[in-house]
Amino acid sequence: MTVPSDHALPTAASFTPGPSRERALRTALGAFATGVTVVTCGSSDGPLGFTANSFTSVSLDPALVLWCPSIRSERHDAFVAASHFAIHVLSEHQLALSQRFAERAEDFTGIDWEESAEGVPHLSGCLTRLDCRHFASHGAGDHTIVIGQIERVTHRPGTPLLFALGAYGRLGGTL
Repeated sequence: MTVPSDHALPTAASFTPGPSRERALRTALGAFATGVTVVTCGSSDGPLGFTANSFTSVSLDPALVLWCPSIRSERHDAFVAASHFAIHVLSEHQLALSQRFAERAEDFTGIDWEESAEGVPHLSGCLTRLDCRHFASHGAGDHTIVIGQIERVTHRPGTPLLFALGAYGRLGGTL
């Protein structure tokens, strides 16, 4: 493997985050590739979905995960108040599902899903589904950190859908 010399690399830019640098900050953070999830919950208005890549594991014992909805989202309050929710890790074949729930929260028309005993929509075909009970939530700037305690895991092998640098992708192979 050839490692490029320092003078062959593009010049790095440094900046202080702030209101006039939001786009630059999003670009810099976008260099970190993430998986793509759809979080679902039940609400008084019916099932809701939310595409999120702000998701990570927190603890194995107890089994905790977190995700971060934007406080500007019309769906924010319903998800933060939900006693139960499910996080679905999408496969490389579920781009349309990701895009749908990025735009429309309550439109489950034509989607293969069923409702759990807790009233949470379970989407079919995902690589992993984490059925969670609300554990805690914390305000954090323009988002809320929602922590869920995993009560049940459903998993199948496959290739995940990824998001980086403002675009979707998939794993191309191993390094």
